[in-house]
Amino acid sequence: MEEIYDLIENKNYKELKKQIVELNEADIAEIIEDLEDEKEQLKVFRLLPKDMAADIFANISIDIQQKLITSLSTKEAGQIIDNLEADDAADLIEEMPANIVTKILSNTTAETRKDINYLLKYPVNSAGSIMNIDFFDLKENNTIGEAINKIRKSGEEKETIDVCFVLDKSRKLLGSIELKDLLFNSPDKLVKDIMNDNVAFSYTYEDQEEVASKFSKYDVNIMPVVDSENRLVGMVTSDDIIDVIEKEATEDIEKMAAISPSDKPYLRTGVFETYAMRIPWLLILMISATFTGKIIQHYEDALAAYVVLTSFIPMLMDTGGNAGGQASATIIRGLSLNEIDFSDSFKVVFKELRVSFLIGLTLAVANFIKLLVIDKVSTSIAFVVCLSLVVTICFAKMIGSLLPIGAKKIGFDPAVMASPFITTLVDAISLFTYFKFATIILGL
Repeated sequence: MEEIYDLIENKNYKELKKQIVELNEADIAEIIEDLEDEKEQLKVFRLLPKDMAADIFANISIDIQQKLITSLSTKEAGQIIDNLEADDAADLIEEMPANIVTKILSNTTAETRKDINYLLKYPVNSAGSIMNIDFFDLKENNTIGEAINKIRKSGEEKETIDVCFVLDKSRKLLGSIELKDLLFNSPDKLVKDIMNDNVAFSYTYEDQEEVASKFSKYDVNIMPVVDSENRLVGMVTSDDIIDVIEKEATEDIEKMAAISPSDKPYLRTGVFETYAMRIPWLLILMISATFTGKIIQHYEDALAAYVVLTSFIPMLMDTGGNAGGQASATIIRGLSLNEIDFSDSFKVVFKELRVSFLIGLTLAVANFIKLLVIDKVSTSIAFVVCLSLVVTICFAKMIGSLLPIGAKKIGFDPAVMASPFITTLVDAISLFTYFKFATIILGL
């Protein structure tokens, strides 16, 4: 790889062309992405043989794909689109300006245009939008010998022949059969006699996250996609699902950090675009945090009488926020894996109450000793702080576990109800609890 980069830097394109084709397609895509100069990216890409170019193009990130495709001639771009899998081509076309799309598609084949338009009719993030329509199908009354001959004739054009789908006369999905089963059975046997008729499948309008869950649940590499009448229209492959899982995980992480999701990599997102993604939630959280200020103002007399109480506020708020964040992260993950649903709310609350009590008690005992030995405060103040700590942790765990469940029940993304939002709510509760106990116990 270092030698390749040296050849690019020295502009030794003749030698570069010889060596680059020996690399793995994913590595070549990485080299092109690492080049900062767009002209260099285009030069390296143009060195690639035509039979490799489309496969490498499919491994490049979408924003660089757009730059390359707009820099190529319309004829070159059309050839790339023709050689891409239909789902990859549709993803690219969907992100490009209409005037460029028109030029590119005018140089593609009628079949390519038909396939792309077919996929674009499905909602974004649905099974239909990510499926590949270039699958291999067999009839139930085909013999294994006929099936193998069919694969030899046209299998090379398909994305995969590891699994073939068995259809009836109206193209309804009946089952599937693996290539190894075709190879290790008698040529005279019928496909229907050895096919798997218990096939996991998805519907075209099913959310891609649900499709990813099915891949995990049924432990498959390929999943057929059917329409509302159970007719086979495409398949989703494991490489598509890896992209979906990465995208969904990134989206959840951004939402948990109170950032609006973005499809672009960090270094390729502009300053103002990044600003726009972050500022809305920060404004909301800042305004909501004024409640904590109001609580402190309300108990100014208590703080004036016992100024030492002020020094323990950050500890209470931070511990409560951290406790709520732990609970929310666990529950959000459980919801995304379909391990938890709304009907489990009571079980979740009961478990979190026991966990939070044990955690609160442990932290309170450790804190009580620290307050008396190191901070040298009175027993009554130490009792106020530690009692507030236990109650705060219990409330934080309840809020952290129930908010994501409630959010999913009413149709919101549970990740939205993560640490920043929970911390703000817990801060207000912890302060209110703290000052109430101080007022009662210290007689303020």
